[in-house]
Amino acid sequence: MTDTRGPQPQYEGYATGPLPGEREPAPGPSGPYHPPQAYQAPGGGTQGGQQRPGQGGGTLGGAQGMGGAQATRKPRTGARTTPRTRKARLRVAKADPWSVMKVSFLLSIALGICTVVASAVLWMVMDAMGVFETVGGTISEATGSNESNGFDLQSFLSLPRVLIFTSVIAVIDVVLATALATLGAFIYNLSAGFVGGVELTLAEDE
Repeated sequence: MTDTRGPQPQYEGYATGPLPGEREPAPGPSGPYHPPQAYQAPGGGTQGGQQRPGQGGGTLGGAQGMGGAQATRKPRTGARTTPRTRKARLRVAKADPWSVMKVSFLLSIALGICTVVASAVLWMVMDAMGVFETVGGTISEATGSNESNGFDLQSFLSLPRVLIFTSVIAVIDVVLATALATLGAFIYNLSAGFVGGVELTLAEDE
């Protein structure tokens, strides 16, 4: 077969072409390079890429002022509060006569025992000091009686007689104190119904 396309142009290979670094730059207008700028809102506070006077400086100054205030601010300490003593005002409206009688009975017995013991101790102290002999001698001299038929105070005020007499007084005291305390409870309840009773103010210990 015969080629009828005619002569074909020959392409230049990589060996005959210039290298990338040896190529001449494309012709174009030479000028300063302007970096891309951010989008600016229309009708905003800046024109022509410039900020208003005092806008940027005011923001920076406010930030610096807030930072300085936070740096110099001292931690707030809690105020010292004086503890308040709580008080309660109560009123004794009624006294239970049964409880009053029991308490008064026990207190009267304790008081009677203390009376008997105190009388015995006092008699022994006076006997050791010779008070009975001195007083008995004075009475004998005053009456002009002899020792045989004179008044013997020590035998009259002997310890058994003193203890018996004191015990009788203590028993009478127990009965009277218990009865009077119970009667006082009834009287208090009657008076509290008219005047309201005794008011008490209770407070906590500081």
